[in-house]
Amino acid sequence: MPLSFPNPSCSFDATKNRVDFWGYDNVIEVSFHVEADVLKKLCPQMGDAEAGLLKAFDGVRKRIHAVAEKIYGRGGRNTYTYILAAKDF
Repeated sequence: MPLSFPNPSCSFDATKNRVDFWGYDNVIEVSFHVEADVLKKLCPQMGDAEAGLLKAFDGVRKRIHAVAEKIYGRGGRNTYTYILAAKDF
């Protein structure tokens, strides 16, 4: 079964300055984290406050999911936490 994203929720982690979201490989939950710098680069008009970063995430969600699938597909199945950085986009 391919990676899926049935849960549209995401959250801002202020301590690490990133947006967290989750995907699923069958019944295994996989955590993904998008650095705020990535979101600012993809959607500079959204600003860098929490609300702006979450709105930016929603605006490019499909692109983020595509990158998450690519990164997950090339990684080992023993890792269930991934950080999406600017180099991944």
